[in-house]
Amino acid sequence: MRLKGWATVGWLVAASAVAASAAELRPETVRAFDRYVELTEERMRAEVEGRSPFLWLDRLDLAERDEVLARLRSGEVVIERLRTRDGGEEVDIPSGMVHHWIGTVLITGVTLDETIALVQDYDRYPEVYAPDVQASAIRSRAGDRFEVYLRLYTKKILTWVADTEHSVEFVPVGDTRMHVPSRSTRILEIEHPDTPRERARPEGDDRGFAWRLNNYCSFEERDEGTLMQCESITLTRGIPFLLGVVRPFVTAVPREKLTLTLEAARRRLTAAS
Repeated sequence: MRLKGWATVGWLVAASAVAASAAELRPETVRAFDRYVELTEERMRAEVEGRSPFLWLDRLDLAERDEVLARLRSGEVVIERLRTRDGGEEVDIPSGMVHHWIGTVLITGVTLDETIALVQDYDRYPEVYAPDVQASAIRSRAGDRFEVYLRLYTKKILTWVADTEHSVEFVPVGDTRMHVPSRSTRILEIEHPDTPRERARPEGDDRGFAWRLNNYCSFEERDEGTLMQCESITLTRGIPFLLGVVRPFVTAVPREKLTLTLEAARRRLTAAS
């Protein structure tokens, strides 16, 4: 029994050491991720251009759609995992993992304009999305295009803080719809945040908990309110199967963050309406 206990301790120490170690972002990993994003955005263009239903729930069969709408009307955030394929085959991500989720929430009694006003109010993100967003700023704006800075925070056994930059575009789709792609352009993991020892690790030479953070939101105003749908595509390091200390962080966090983002937006908008 004692030997088993020491073996468990040793395994945890080894797993923690791997979690703390740097994981290099390789060119082949970036190329594979870019291909995954390219294929996914091809599907989204069909939705924006009207060649496919605009929202995920409207691509479901009638029975499933009615069930999802009932869940949304009851206040649930509906989250599903997605997987983009290339000609029917999975896109292999060497030395990395893609985490692809889609989530939808119904914001009752709130208009599209009110929802977009909140999404564009980046200065208030630390207030709206605390504690996940610790700081934010608009770096530049040209019409409906924004360059945005966010300091992101995550704690789930391990702690991750990063200074991130994002390119965001607001694309009107008729009078009642909006498509908002947000693509990360820089992610710097921060060591020892908020201390005199704070420093940014080299880009792509960190623990690999988030090398890319793309988020695509679609909004549609209906009689009962606004549907907010967000689709997140996150690139992380690959994790050996046995390293259970690390795996929950990189696999569960993207889903949880998406859920918290949708809940926070709904909470703020319904409180203000």
